Amino acid sequence: MKKRVVVGLSGGVDSSVAAYLLKQQGYEVTAVFMINWHDKTGVLKGDCPWDEDVVIAEMVAKKIGIRFHIIDLSDQYKARVIDYMFKEYKRGRTPNPDILCNREIKFDEFIHASLKFEPEFIATGHYCQKDVIEIKENRIYRLLRGNDPYKEQSYFLCQLSQLQLSKALFPIGHLHKAEVREIARKAKLPSAERKDSQGICFIGKISLPTFLQQQLKVREGEIIEIPKNFTGNGNAIFRESDIKQLSRQWIYKKNDGVLAGKHQGAHFFTIGQRKGLNIGGKAEPVFVLSTDIQNNIIYVGQGQDHPGLYRRGLFIPEPDIHWLRSDLKMMPGEQRSYQVRIRYRQPLQRADLYMREDGMYIIFGKHQRSITPGQFAAWYDKDELLGSGVID
Repeated sequence: MKKRVVVGLSGGVDSSVAAYLLKQQGYEVTAVFMINWHDKTGVLKGDCPWDEDVVIAEMVAKKIGIRFHIIDLSDQYKARVIDYMFKEYKRGRTPNPDILCNREIKFDEFIHASLKFEPEFIATGHYCQKDVIEIKENRIYRLLRGNDPYKEQSYFLCQLSQLQLSKALFPIGHLHKAEVREIARKAKLPSAERKDSQGICFIGKISLPTFLQQQLKVREGEIIEIPKNFTGNGNAIFRESDIKQLSRQWIYKKNDGVLAGKHQGAHFFTIGQRKGLNIGGKAEPVFVLSTDIQNNIIYVGQGQDHPGLYRRGLFIPEPDIHWLRSDLKMMPGEQRSYQVRIRYRQPLQRADLYMREDGMYIIFGKHQRSITPGQFAAWYDKDELLGSGVID
């Protein structure tokens, strides 16, 4: 009897080839298209909306010869992803909705909605891999990096659980993007030449300030420029062994710099941001160094090499730490060395992880640019993603 699998078919080439390969491998494949967003507020013109995607997805399913269904998870998506986004931006943090979408929607709500098709597995077009090992008669599922270094997407799945991973299939994780395109062309799939989607998961490429203004109010405030030689808050002078000091955010006050302009709301900006500041006449490009939400102040600095853009470490509070491999969970007092990334496509960075009662301190071998509260840090042992957490 054929094993049943539901494929989340988006209309893009990656999920299309995932469905095609599974059909070729003998699975009984059902394609399901998710509608997760209806509001077009802030969506940029020219970006492919879902109503075009669903037409392509249905054409792909017909070409492959598999059943096609549509489910609407927009209420769940708003409650579990979008509302979280607004809450985090209001706090002055920068969330990663794609990671939340995978944890809360694709591998949770979508799985529950697909149970009526009685699948043994749920498949996606992610560029990552998994395998299974046994430890003391327990089956352990491992999340592994994809083979294409330019498309590797394990980071986006860094919040999955063992249960979610046990149900997942990643049919294209061993392939490179060029190979996926070639398979689609040879199979004459309608999605073969479609551009990769951009922007927020299921919404698309957006004007973020316009999108956020649905719930966050415009509020004029000051932009303060911090000179490169500023050392007043103690971040630049520290003991190498002081992990708490190394993990501190840069903290500024108004009199640490000079007035450089006005903004329309500190919650619309994120660390490392350059666009949207509307500050001209400077010798070097200007970047956001820090945001003070309570006082509605943005602190900026000139140049890619401004010290305020860089830190050696970060902190993850204990409740925000997640282990895919709970058998490898660190206990307070433990220290380990792993490879860590703090954003998608960032090359893995060597770091020491220190577990304490209050949480995890991650100290990098080299200074890291734009460590941003609300984003996720994920740690790896060689090719395996072991855990992740929300940066404080």
